[in-house]
Amino acid sequence: MTESFRSRLEKDLKHRRGNNLFREVRVYRDIRLNLSANDYLQLRRDPRILKKARETAEIYGSGSGASPLLSGFLPCHEELLNKLMAWKKKRCGMLFNTGFMANQAVLRHLPSSDDFVLADRFIHHSMVQALERGQTRFKRYNHLDIDHLEELLSKHHKNFETVFVTTESVFSMDGDYPDLRRLVDLKRQYPFVLILDEAHGTGVLGATGGGLAEAVGIQEHVDILVGTLGKALGGMGAYVLTDSQAVIDYLTNYAGEFIYSTFLPPYQAGVALSSIDIVQEAQGKRQALHSLSHWFRKELSGLAHIPSGFDTPIIPILIGEAETTLEIQNRCLEKGILVGAVRPPTVPRGTSRLRVSLHAGQTPEQLLPFISIINEWKTR
Repeated sequence: MTESFRSRLEKDLKHRRGNNLFREVRVYRDIRLNLSANDYLQLRRDPRILKKARETAEIYGSGSGASPLLSGFLPCHEELLNKLMAWKKKRCGMLFNTGFMANQAVLRHLPSSDDFVLADRFIHHSMVQALERGQTRFKRYNHLDIDHLEELLSKHHKNFETVFVTTESVFSMDGDYPDLRRLVDLKRQYPFVLILDEAHGTGVLGATGGGLAEAVGIQEHVDILVGTLGKALGGMGAYVLTDSQAVIDYLTNYAGEFIYSTFLPPYQAGVALSSIDIVQEAQGKRQALHSLSHWFRKELSGLAHIPSGFDTPIIPILIGEAETTLEIQNRCLEKGILVGAVRPPTVPRGTSRLRVSLHAGQTPEQLLPFISIINEWKTR
């Protein structure tokens, strides 16, 4: 390793430390209240899921053994894919190892140099990076602003071969979501390909936990649906679903994110096969989670700025400066409470926040110590 290279790294890291932007991987011990994980329905330790996962691994092995186009696509993967397509009401699909890889594949390979992408300003980094490194021109419309989206569609829809619109359902840092019905209405006037990332909507929204598209009844109008097998489903992996076999065939032939990685472990396929069944029948848990989210937002409404009008389990408590956000996070850790401190560049400068992620097994009584800490910060 050259001295100039090491010096450059150390200089950049010193800058991040000085601005309270430095990140590190930590093991958190003695945590009594976890407000950071995305295990919304608390399925990671469900004995039914662990049993199915072990059984699947016993049949197919600890790993898939190869990339999917060689021999890594196993019967358990085929079973899982069929279950996902039936659940989400799509005719075609494919699996990926991670949601990051799925978003990269879709947005790097499907839009061409003759196309145009309109993306919500707060889309996930996996999508932003794919667009920035791709060949397709793109523009980001104001967050959740369908009027702004319509203005851009009106201006640009005749200038390109194909226009794509991409958005998350539930946004990972804000817990809010777009008016999908109105967005879909725009497709009638300005035909475009709708890409929807249901990572944080799956399991939480909809009669069977199918996500925001299911909840508002527009699943058939989503052209490309991306989702994760993590978060509410309790495992890892991802999927891309569509009604177009051409989309799947194209990604299968051109997406290196799919072609050149050892495929999803059978154990994780087993996790998803079991968790999907459980999630579909978990409407009671979903209702309890929404009630808890509504109560929590109401309790904090006078203490911190929180986006109003939503009842998802992701609740951002906007603090402002990164230094103050870290101070409050450390105060929480002293009390055995783990909560994420989100800072730039993940969120815009001046909007550092505590990102609370609630879970179905929590109660208002368990959340009171955290509310007290926020009250202490607000009134000091």
